[in-house]
Order: sequence, then structure tokens, then C-alpha cells
Amino acid sequence: MKIEIPPPVKPIYDKLSSRFNLEIVPLSIRGKTIKILKPSDIEALLPEEGPLKKIEDFPFWVKIWEASIVLADFIAGVKPDGRVLELGAGLGVAGLAAAAFGHEVVITDSEEDCLDFVRLSAALNDLSTVRVERLDWRELPDLGKFEIIVGAEIVFSGRYFESLFKAFRQYLAPGGVIYLAHNKERMRTLAPFLYLAEKEYEEAVSQRNLRAEDEVHEIIISRLIPRSKDWEGQSNA
Repeated sequence: MKIEIPPPVKPIYDKLSSRFNLEIVPLSIRGKTIKILKPSDIEALLPEEGPLKKIEDFPFWVKIWEASIVLADFIAGVKPDGRVLELGAGLGVAGLAAAAFGHEVVITDSEEDCLDFVRLSAALNDLSTVRVERLDWRELPDLGKFEIIVGAEIVFSGRYFESLFKAFRQYLAPGGVIYLAHNKERMRTLAPFLYLAEKEYEEAVSQRNLRAEDEVHEIIISRLIPRSKDWEGQSNA
């Protein structure tokens, strides 16, 4: 697909194209086509010296994860009502889909490179309701409150469980809901996370299947709703 860049984001495109080979992947979400700009060669982003020593070192943001596509389809079917926050967004698939279906969205990640890709994708899709912010879960800026929080493949290491819970407490508005999507293969990490989350949240879990390239991906969607009616008072807990 030919890349036609809107003039306002041309400097960002020039910066990225000088470092990455770029491609646009069109995703069909509930009858709409959403264009996702991404690096075309993941291998080029991996270290030359050998295998990664830690899972955290893998550039997760460069891939369109199957869970993000399923989450995008799910959130596209949710009636817009308030603000949506995407955590650990990577290429921002779910957040961009939410914006395409009428939600006011803030898309966040800790990696500046992927945020530039999201900015370009938002411009390519003419999504004016998208705001892009850098967010490190260990240092939570004031972004306001959100009626919906979403995240795909963001539960990948136990060391970040408490940071995620703190983000939920800070950003979720009273009466809000959290939707998470993960490949069923992540259950070894997801299960203990959901076990801990059950202390604060009412949980509902469902499975959706996504067929891609003759393979069926089993995706777990988790819905978390705070148990406490005084949720706003927990934001600084």
C-alpha cells in the first residue's frame, strides 16, 4: 500500500523512515478499514549479538498482536461513553479502533518510537479524537480519569503487576471498566494476575478465536470492574 503522509506529520514520518523500513497494514474492523503504520522488518530491530537476555528487552511494540486485533473488534462494539485509555499500546491498534468508532481516546506507551507510529497512524486514519502520551507505569502522570481502560498483551511479567494495579487505581473513573486481551498461551502469567486482581475487582472472562494464516489464536478477554463503590477514594491507596 502506497504511503501518503498528511503534511502536519511529515516530519515524524521522515524521522521514522530514516531509521525503519515502513509498511501500512490495513485491518478490517467491523466494516471499517484502519491503517496501521509499522516497521516491516522485526528482525532488524533485534540485537545482533544473540538471543535476548530478558523478555522485557524484546521490542513488543513492533508487532500487531492477535490479542490487539480481537480487543479492537471488541471495543469497537462498545457504545462510546466517556474517555478510553489504552495502556501499553504498542502500535495502538485497540485505541485507534476505539477512536474510529467514536470514542475519545488517549493512547499510551513508554516507548517514544511506537508513539510516533501511533501519531502517524492516527493522522493516516484522520482520527482527531486521539491523544498520544508517553506513560511509564512506574511514574504515573496526571491524565485525568477514564470510563474505560484497555490493554492487549500487557500482563507479561509478574514484576509489573503492582504497577498495573496502581495505574488502574489512578486512572479508572468511578463506575468504570477495564478490558484486557491476551493470547491463551499467556495464561501462566495472566492467571496469577487475575487471582490477585480478584481482591479488588469483579471479573468476567471470555474467549474469542481469531483465525490468521491457517492458525487459530485463542484470545482471552478479561473484564474487571472495581468491587468498591468508593473507587475514587482508592486512587492514592
